[in-house]
Amino acid sequence: MSQDAGDEPFIPLVDLKAQYRSIADEVRRAMDEVLERCDFVLGQAVGEFEKRFADYCGVSHAVGVASGTDALHLAFRALDVGPGDEVILPAMTFVATALGVVLAGATPVLADVRDADGLLDLDKAAAAVTDKTRAVCPVHLFGQCMESGPLLDFARERGLLLVEDAAQAHGAADGAVRAGSFGHAACFSFYPGKNLGAYGDGGAVCTPDPETDRRLRMLRNYGSPKKYLHEEFGTNSRLDTLQAAVLNVKLARLDAWNRRRAELAALYDQALASIPGVTLTAFRPDSVYHLYVIRVPNRDRVLAALNEAGIGAGIHYPYTVHEAGMFSHLFAGQEFPVAEDWARRSISLPLYAEMPEQAVERAARVLKKTL
Repeated sequence: MSQDAGDEPFIPLVDLKAQYRSIADEVRRAMDEVLERCDFVLGQAVGEFEKRFADYCGVSHAVGVASGTDALHLAFRALDVGPGDEVILPAMTFVATALGVVLAGATPVLADVRDADGLLDLDKAAAAVTDKTRAVCPVHLFGQCMESGPLLDFARERGLLLVEDAAQAHGAADGAVRAGSFGHAACFSFYPGKNLGAYGDGGAVCTPDPETDRRLRMLRNYGSPKKYLHEEFGTNSRLDTLQAAVLNVKLARLDAWNRRRAELAALYDQALASIPGVTLTAFRPDSVYHLYVIRVPNRDRVLAALNEAGIGAGIHYPYTVHEAGMFSHLFAGQEFPVAEDWARRSISLPLYAEMPEQAVERAARVLKKTL
């Protein structure tokens, strides 16, 4: 490490050990209760978490599944989006957004994103609509909740289903409207590094519709409404009971953790605003700052300098969806210049609720020296 790091401790991008230390006793008790009951598959903790998470998001139903990718895949299937259908999504997102569409048998169609915040550009999305378009899937990127009103208008005017990818937006809101509450379905990931993360993979689909809820519960469990009766081709994608027990503990602390993340993000904004070459993300109000992302020139050199100084910065995401090898045949020759700029210049700075404020000062010092 460079002398910028000195004797100061390494600041990771996210510190799950620090979070665990704050809740260890309660997590162990919750997991011990599952072990005592031995209800490891669709056990009591799963039902408890589904009810609590639905209430938290402001919807009537939440269905726990095995991952965020499965949440997307099964949400589209439950809404009968499949072969012959197109789904519009942003070009700047994790590859799972598009993969969920493909796994359901439908075709992802990309639209560029907004320069200010990286969210789906609805003007570009409108230009991508065809007579095959069945749904639009906005991504609440970096912990922002995209504007609900324009999204609902966009979908209603075109007769489209609205499926939210809220994998990074646990607790984010658009005013009084919470992410995950206004689409026909909304998909969450509980990957360990999320604001609400399990200790392994996990996911959930929220929906206001009882029929969608019914189908999701069948699809996640071999297409079965009851044991040994299988009404359609489902899969095995059930939220693990031990993971649900962990999530129940964490959900009670989510709002407090999100508030602290917002306070640290405000410190970043203040410290970085005057540094030439740093482009701040215009985060939407009521964001939960799953990631704190800036854009810089010479991104790889700047990232190396941060890491050398003991600051565990990273990249989300170095490639757009159309640049991912698995989709090259679908998007050959297409360009999405704004998304590509995000991919080339983005750096994610460390951010987690337990992070010391001095980390912000260190990052600002290195950026000012490097740029």
